[in-house]
Amino acid sequence: MTNSDGLATLALTGGKVLTVNECDEVAEAVAIRGDRIVAVGSDAAISAYIGPDTTRIDLAGRTVVPGLIDGHAHMDREGLKSVLPSLAGVGSIDDILQRIAAEVGKAEPGDWIVMNPIGEPPEFGGYPEALAEGRYPTRTELDSVSPDNPVFIRPIWGYWRKTFPVVSIANSAALERAGIGRETTAPVPSVQIDRDPLTGKPTGVFREWNKMPVVEFALMGCAPSFDVTTRTNALFESMRVYNSLGTTSVVEGHGVAADVLAAYQALAGQGRQTVRATLSFSPAWDGVSGADVTQLIASWGRWLAGTGLGDDWLRVQGIYSEADDSRERALRAAGSPQTGWAGFNFDASLPREKLKPLLVECARYGIRVTGILPHMLDLFREVDAEVPISGQRWVFGHVTHLAADDIAAILDLGLVITTHTSSFLYKGGLGLLDSVGAERENEIVPLRALVEAGVPVSFGSDNVPPSLFHSFWHAVARRERSTGRVIGPQQALTRAQALRCMTMGGAFLALEERNKGSLEPGKLADLAVLTCDPLTCPEDDLRHIRADLTVVGGKVVHASAPNSGAAGVGISSKPGAVVGV
Repeated sequence: MTNSDGLATLALTGGKVLTVNECDEVAEAVAIRGDRIVAVGSDAAISAYIGPDTTRIDLAGRTVVPGLIDGHAHMDREGLKSVLPSLAGVGSIDDILQRIAAEVGKAEPGDWIVMNPIGEPPEFGGYPEALAEGRYPTRTELDSVSPDNPVFIRPIWGYWRKTFPVVSIANSAALERAGIGRETTAPVPSVQIDRDPLTGKPTGVFREWNKMPVVEFALMGCAPSFDVTTRTNALFESMRVYNSLGTTSVVEGHGVAADVLAAYQALAGQGRQTVRATLSFSPAWDGVSGADVTQLIASWGRWLAGTGLGDDWLRVQGIYSEADDSRERALRAAGSPQTGWAGFNFDASLPREKLKPLLVECARYGIRVTGILPHMLDLFREVDAEVPISGQRWVFGHVTHLAADDIAAILDLGLVITTHTSSFLYKGGLGLLDSVGAERENEIVPLRALVEAGVPVSFGSDNVPPSLFHSFWHAVARRERSTGRVIGPQQALTRAQALRCMTMGGAFLALEERNKGSLEPGKLADLAVLTCDPLTCPEDDLRHIRADLTVVGGKVVHASAPNSGAAGVGISSKPGAVVGV
C-alpha cells in the first residue's frame, strides 16, 4: 500500500524514538511509506507526511526502537517445543502415564508416540526431583499404558538447561524396534544405559553428559523426528514468538540443514514470513573427499560469497563449520538427514586437519565462515596467514573469555563477534571464573573491551530464552543466576551500547547495515514499540521487556494491545484513523 502523493502509509507519533543512528538521536515520530522509512523527527515535522489515507498510531509516550536483530537465534527451535505432546507440570509418574495414555488413545496400534521432554520449557528443569517418586518412569511403567505403541520421551537440547544428565526414556516396544537389549552397550562413555540391578535388562532410561544429544541418533535413531511440514508450521509459530519480543530479523550463523531451509522457503513462498532471516549454510561433509571439497567450494562461491543469494526477507550466505573429530560428532552425524533440535548438520564439523584446507578455500572464494568454539580463533589466524580474511567479516561466536592479544587478533582479522551471554555469564559465569581465576575475571565475555576496541558485536539469544532483552540485561548487569554475583564488572556495557549491539550490530553481522538496524529515511521499516524504555527502566526490568507492537516492512506483525493496528499480519485500522498502542 503506497500513497501516490508521497504521503506516509503509516505514521507513529507521540513517542520516544531511539533512532540508533550515528548520533543516537532521539525523535518523537516515524513516517513510513510502503516498506521503507521516509522520515524520522518531531511530531510537527512528521505531520507533513500525514494525509487522509495515512494510518496513524498514537504511541502515547511509548519507546520505539529499531527492530531487533538476533545474531545467533536458533529461531526454528522455539516452535518445535510446542509440536510434541507436553509433559510440562507433571507431579508424578502417574501424571506422565496419563498424558501418554491420552496420546495412545488417539493413535493406531504400532504408531510411534514421541513426547516432549519432561518439564516446562524453556529449560525443562527440576526433574526427576519434582516427581512424587523422585525418579523417572521405567519401560514397564510406560508399557502399562502403551503395550502396542513404541513410546519415546525425547531428551532436551542440553544448552537449554546446561546441567547434566540429559535424559530420554523408551518403553519396551521402542527398545525392541531399536534393537536394544541386555547385550547392548553404550556407544560412548558419555552415554549411560540404566539397567535393572537384578536382570541386567535396560530400564528404558538413557542418561547422557552431552549438551547435544547422542542417544536419539545413535541408540534410538529409529524414532521419528521432525519432518519438513512440522518444521514449517513450527517456524511460523517461532516467528510469532520472536516478533512479540521485538525481533524482526535473525542471523543463523550456526547454519541450517536442508529441512530447515525448506521450511523457510515454504513460509517465504506462502507470504507468511514475518521475521527476516540471514542463514548460513550447514554442509554435510561426511564422505566428501578433499578434492571434492575444493570443487564444491569453488562452485558454492557463486552463491554463498558476500551477501549470498536471496532478498530482504530470506538470504543464504556463508557456511558454518567447526573442528571436531569426536566420536559423539560421528554418532550424531550418522542420523542424517535428521538433525533433531539442532537444525544444523552435525557433520558440518570436521577434524582439524581436514577443516583448515576447506577454510582456506572459503577465504579464497570470499565465502565467510562462522565458528563458535574457542579453538577456531587460532584456526582463523592460520587461514589468514595463507589467504587474508580481513574484510570478509568472518564470525567468531559464543565468546567465553578473551585476553587482550585475542581481542587485538580479532580486530586485525576483521571478525564479527556474536555472544552467548546466557550460557557464559548468566548460567556459567561462576564456572568460567573458577577456570580462569579471579585475576583474569575481566577477560570473561569482555564485551566493553571488544566494543571499545572497535570490534563489531552482535547479541545472540541462542533461543535460551528467545528474548534479546535477556542478552541486553546480561550485558548491562552481568549477574550470575545462582548467587547474583557480578562477573567482570569492568566489562559491563552501557544501555546505549547494548541497544546498538542488538540493532546495528546485528545489521553489520548480516552485511545489511545500510538497509536496517537504525531508524533512518530509506531504511527498511522494521521497528518495535516496547513495554518500557530500555534506557531508563529499572535494571532488573530489562529482561522482562516485550513489544507492544512490532512492524516489519511497514506492516504490523504483532500487537499485544487491542485496537493497536494489527490483525495477525498487516494493518487493519481504517486509513486516516488514529489508533492507540
